[in-house]
Amino acid sequence: MKTQEAARPLDAGAKDARGWLARLGAQEDLNFLLTNRIPRIAATRLMGRIANIESPAFTHVALKLWQLFTPLDLSEAKKQRFTSIKDCFTRELKDGARPFDMRTDVFASPCDAIVGATGVVERGQVYQAKGFPYSTAELFGTTQDASVFEGGRFITLRLTSVMYHRFHAPADGTVEHVTYLSGDTWNVNPVALKRVERLFCRNERAVVRMRLTGGQPIALVPVAAVLVASIRLHWLNVLLHVGHKGAKEMPCSAPHVKGQEMGWFEHGSTIIVFVPKGFELAEGIAAGARIRAGQALLKISS
Repeated sequence: MKTQEAARPLDAGAKDARGWLARLGAQEDLNFLLTNRIPRIAATRLMGRIANIESPAFTHVALKLWQLFTPLDLSEAKKQRFTSIKDCFTRELKDGARPFDMRTDVFASPCDAIVGATGVVERGQVYQAKGFPYSTAELFGTTQDASVFEGGRFITLRLTSVMYHRFHAPADGTVEHVTYLSGDTWNVNPVALKRVERLFCRNERAVVRMRLTGGQPIALVPVAAVLVASIRLHWLNVLLHVGHKGAKEMPCSAPHVKGQEMGWFEHGSTIIVFVPKGFELAEGIAAGARIRAGQALLKISS
């Protein structure tokens, strides 16, 4: 069976459509209404079913429509034909497309992202946006101790729907535990983060605890969002989604080397990174910065 070819560069009409959508998205009230005042969990489940439809013809049309309104760039994809929307969203990239900074004092970004809120964990409190705090204890859940990150740093990394959706080990180390916390699927865009208190603590998420080879404990917290059908964690061979009925606590011992693929989102969402004291932001890391997987995110303090 023939598969669909990657869409060609956008014409003027498509660029106009994207411009119109950008102007529409700038209207915060309407943006919030369209992306949050809907049956979020039902819409997310529906998106999961649609994304898994194995139809080259349907996929071709869907990606054409997607490119009318978003800057979806498939030029770095390892393959240029896709059998489903999921196949496109979880695409691998060409070899060498995301080189990792291999310096031993560098903690690399696990994913492509737009940097959101960053800061120091103080009295167990961090921020999703200015004036919108939430607690690490609530984010991590009752079974996990987040106090080890007191005085350390947190960085919020937001993946948009058109970005590369796979995430990788930011440094050498071993994944020791995963906690799955079911929840809602609020949009995690800046509009929602400025309006919904404790949003990350409300949404479905996984707390991935890892210990680096230097002994430092870190945590990666992938947070699902509206239309994000699932999160795949390779070392557990498990698919976490709003209908997940399996174990909530998943102890493990999974060695990873820096840059090794850890899993993927099936649409786009957020990863919140936590590190203990002894790390500082890498040059250029600030709210609004665009970063690629492998780029220096943090450095061990001298």
